Amino acid sequence: MLSKGEHQTVPLSVLLKRELANEKIERPEISHGQASQSKKGEDFTFVKTECQRVLGDGVATYSVFGLFDGHNGSAAAIYAKENLLQNVLSAIPPDLSRDEWVAALPRALVAGFVKTDKDFQERAKTSGTTVTFVIIEGWVVTVASVGDSRCILESAEGGIYYLSADHRLDCNEEERERITACGGEVGRLNAGGGTEIGPLRCWPGGLCLSRSIGDMDVGEYIVPVPYVKQVKLSAAGGRLVIASDGVWDALSAEMAVECCHGMPADASASQIVKEAVQPKGIRDDTTCIVVDIHLPEKPIPPPPPKKSGKRVFKSMFRKRTSASSSDIQKDFCEPDVVEELFEEGSASLSDRLDAKYPVCNMFKLFICAVCQVEIKPGQGVSIHAGSSNTRYSRPWDGPFLCSSCQEKKDAMEGKRPFGDARYNSE
Repeated sequence: MLSKGEHQTVPLSVLLKRELANEKIERPEISHGQASQSKKGEDFTFVKTECQRVLGDGVATYSVFGLFDGHNGSAAAIYAKENLLQNVLSAIPPDLSRDEWVAALPRALVAGFVKTDKDFQERAKTSGTTVTFVIIEGWVVTVASVGDSRCILESAEGGIYYLSADHRLDCNEEERERITACGGEVGRLNAGGGTEIGPLRCWPGGLCLSRSIGDMDVGEYIVPVPYVKQVKLSAAGGRLVIASDGVWDALSAEMAVECCHGMPADASASQIVKEAVQPKGIRDDTTCIVVDIHLPEKPIPPPPPKKSGKRVFKSMFRKRTSASSSDIQKDFCEPDVVEELFEEGSASLSDRLDAKYPVCNMFKLFICAVCQVEIKPGQGVSIHAGSSNTRYSRPWDGPFLCSSCQEKKDAMEGKRPFGDARYNSE
């Protein structure tokens, strides 16, 4: 993936206006299928298509797909499945235009994930869950993820794109450094006599993930702040594969998309699960959702002829020069190109809820930016309070947090010892 500052993205408003101006581009049709084989009964899915949102001049539709892979019980997965979407939507102001609504999604997803985690921890249950959450509005796909479930995109030309991050400590050095800086420890299980076994884990608790929803017993530096990526497909469309680690522990991204080429979405999901389970039998909950995005009455075309050698993975999105918006509008992108609109994986709420977003009225003055409760004048705490960063020289500009969410933020950043001032159970 590209690191911060290495790419220049196209303004979302330009893309949406360009799409509306071109009558040949229709809104896509979405077909999906899902399949699962259960070992522990801790995988759950959420599918809601044709959701409606009232605009000033009509109704907009969007679709939502979620996968929740629980651990240490199913309570967190069930709770996130039932509450996450509403928490995300509650963080988006009403009466936004279509381009404003889509632009607000990345920050609303961060607020929704953190609120869901905070509310669940107040129930004093110790289970946790990975989350891969996908919202599709027109040709724009927004993915938020914590944990090691993944979402990949196969575009119409056959490129494979990763739309989620892997928060396993074994493969994410940046997350290991963040946890140790916040006061946690990272290491393998000590089997005695100096022998260490198994994957890297976070201590206390022994979780091998650095981000999740729930898991109140393993320290709040295991954060619920999601990695978010937002991309726009061309009218050629593409296919999403959303799956739990039961699939990805057995199959590479390339294997997953190639084993079901030419199949409809429902048959593809079943085939991917079958391919994952077949070699060694079912060892973990194995769940897959396949989503096809295409023009109405135009199914996903068969892939181009298979070339010799391994396919090259597309970890780099199409870059644009710093041309003006008018120049970009004239230069309509060629077919089958996936364009990156937004990518951010920081675990810092100060970064993720920064006021410098396309939607200037995203957070109201006396509403908590995370839990959306009303804050009385003088009680709100700026999310930038205490920051040494000079660019936050006006912390009174907000956004603001209630005292409870400020405590949550401090805990995730290691600003208070693990176990202090835990949330009370209901």
